[in-house]
Amino acid sequence: MKTIFLTMSMLTLATALNAEELPKIEIKNKSSFTTDANSRNPFWPIGWRPVAKLAGNGSSSAADQGGDIPLTAFLVSTITLDPWARFAIINGKPMQEGQQFGLQLGSQVYQITLKRIEDGRVILSRRGQEIVVPLHRK
Repeated sequence: MKTIFLTMSMLTLATALNAEELPKIEIKNKSSFTTDANSRNPFWPIGWRPVAKLAGNGSSSAADQGGDIPLTAFLVSTITLDPWARFAIINGKPMQEGQQFGLQLGSQVYQITLKRIEDGRVILSRRGQEIVVPLHRK
């Protein structure tokens, strides 16, 4: 088996040494990539366009300025205090302590963190500001 492999290798080497020089390959069309202002980033989802942010003209929204979120934006319908875990249903979604979620008001999305769940209320946090939301009782 080794002798067959050695013989084949020697024949291949001898053929390569006796062969004439191979022609050089020339590139006919080089590819190029140019971007312009109207092209989209190839990593963005199809059809998605970035939203331009206005800065310095006084027309920025309350979310950019750290505006207050009204207490009526939250509805705490259930609180479960278990020795192993604490859960609350806020705006119809089950949440637990430390969880972050987005609250959409109009065209703005606020990032909120559920800081603590207590008996009868939850404490939310946004940019260092605490929002205490009581349990909605009927």
